[in-house]
Amino acid sequence: MTNGNFYQQLSSGFKQGLKTPFLTMPCGTSFSYGQIEQMTARMAGALLEHGLKPGDRIVVQVEKSAENVALYLAAMCAGIVYVPLNTAYTEEEVSYFLGDAQPKVFVCDPAKESALSAVASTQKVRTLFTLDANGEGSLSNAAETASPFNEIETRHPDDLAVILYTSGTTGRSKGAMLTHKNLSSNAITLSTIWSITADDVLLHALPIFHIHGLFVALHTAILNGCEILFLPKFNVDNVLEALPRASMMMGVPTFYTRLVADNLFTKDACAHIRLFISGSAPLTEEAFKAFEARTGHRILERYGMSETGMITSNPLDGDRIAGTVGNALPSVSLRIANEDGTPAKVTIPGGIEVKGPNIFKGYWRNPEKTAEEFTKDGFFKTGDIGMLGEDGRLTLMGRSKDLIIAGGYNIYPKEIEQLLDAIDGVAESAVIGTPHPDLGEGVVAILVAENSPLNDEVIDTAMNQLAKFKRPRKFYWVDALSRNAMGKVQKQALRDQFKTTFIHDT
Repeated sequence: MTNGNFYQQLSSGFKQGLKTPFLTMPCGTSFSYGQIEQMTARMAGALLEHGLKPGDRIVVQVEKSAENVALYLAAMCAGIVYVPLNTAYTEEEVSYFLGDAQPKVFVCDPAKESALSAVASTQKVRTLFTLDANGEGSLSNAAETASPFNEIETRHPDDLAVILYTSGTTGRSKGAMLTHKNLSSNAITLSTIWSITADDVLLHALPIFHIHGLFVALHTAILNGCEILFLPKFNVDNVLEALPRASMMMGVPTFYTRLVADNLFTKDACAHIRLFISGSAPLTEEAFKAFEARTGHRILERYGMSETGMITSNPLDGDRIAGTVGNALPSVSLRIANEDGTPAKVTIPGGIEVKGPNIFKGYWRNPEKTAEEFTKDGFFKTGDIGMLGEDGRLTLMGRSKDLIIAGGYNIYPKEIEQLLDAIDGVAESAVIGTPHPDLGEGVVAILVAENSPLNDEVIDTAMNQLAKFKRPRKFYWVDALSRNAMGKVQKQALRDQFKTTFIHDT
């Protein structure tokens, strides 16, 4: 049987030039493809020596680094299911993920080891590692003495490669199961339509616990043996310094609005760039036009999600229209459905449904939710609202599940509302997203008091259970929430009421 392990294809990128720079850090340190391949083999060997087998899960919550990339590749190479977590998740949140994924190994930041070791023990995780270079519990140290795994575990294309946790309106995260075929089909397609070659140099300032930085950026670069300018996070000064060496940059809209806000970001500063790509959150027409006016570049916007990888893309060659996310990718079928499930006419908004080799296998240990989100003929209901133009271009109109996207991160109101409603003195709450000049959307909480408004300290204490990016930036106390005749909170009315909340923020 042909090996369906996606690492089999990724490793071809390594073989194109083992001495070619792969990950180059801001300090000038560079790891070649050959060095990362060796690091990957040693880490895979360490995982196998600690009893992991193909199909077992490894949960990882660490900072971005070359070692983190090698760990991801090592898990895939050995057939182990990789489960990345946002580094901002709190102990309470991590506890839920460990309990749900039931990994044999959890890898965490050394600074959080003390607190998270108790969490891991409670959830019966057998082995806890850190990824620093020191200490008895360091996976990096264990890899140095392990026998390298110089093979590639045989996997079927439909075997799981990754579980990405994505929340829903119930407030509980669901694990999207992505197969080797899901990952490979998307990476190969994107490499082709964006004409990525070994001559490209990718500027990478994204996190790698997220589909954008982990899959879209890394996979396409590795397949083609590209060098990656690997920034630990987005920083305008660091990006401006790296731009002259890069030919491509992938980012969220916030990256581009922050660059335009800096006077040092000029047409000359990005003269060497052939392609700017944006995703993870909608790019406004204003941001698109401001970027073009400053640089002469028209940002290429694409659309996707954790469950599907990329679904559409504006063209590399051809007009990129502000406010649209382009046409469906080759091999992806996309349609717009009315509320009753019938096909919507062209230019009529409706629910976006998709089908193709990139669509996930389902939700981890949640067959009921999986069945609910797929149509009888196998299309996945994205939960987004959009419309197709006469030319097949997709325009996103909104989100049917009240999802908030701030700085490229998904935030689900229900999770925050449940914490707020549990506070003594809060009668009820509604959490919404309103326009934010930097983040795209800012989180706003509207509260109804049982008697009188509570002090900020009480609210802040409850919010400490959430990752910082989820916490509301503004709180408002009102006498009552706006409701319709059926008693449902009218969130659109609240969004209209508070739409200017962040207008004057910088």
